[in-house]
Amino acid sequence: MRLLRRAWRGLTRNVAETGPDADDPRLVGRTYAIPFERVWQAALAVARRKRLWRIVEHDDQDGLIRIEATTPVFRFVDDVVVRVTLDENAQTRVDMRSASRRGIGDLGKNPRRVARFFRALDGALLGRHRR
Repeated sequence: MRLLRRAWRGLTRNVAETGPDADDPRLVGRTYAIPFERVWQAALAVARRKRLWRIVEHDDQDGLIRIEATTPVFRFVDDVVVRVTLDENAQTRVDMRSASRRGIGDLGKNPRRVARFFRALDGALLGRHRR
């Protein structure tokens, strides 16, 4: 059933966004008990290392990184926003949105992009294995 739900989403949605009530475990943002500046620098470094990503703008005051991500096969350009903020407990919160500019379905590309970014960020900050 879960696989069927993911397949349906891939055909009918072209945006993936993290949130506290996300039904997809890949789309749960991160909260780190790590200073903002360290998380910000790690997020920026991960975005810079991603192949086919171009940072359009970054602002540490607003905690935003705006990215254009190009798909490898058809060279479609997608919009990615990484937001680094402090939550109500003064912990550093990272959320992300990835949206396709074309089509009605992304075939799961956007949720995978979010999951890969967070896997790399966790690795950079927490020393977890990266893939």
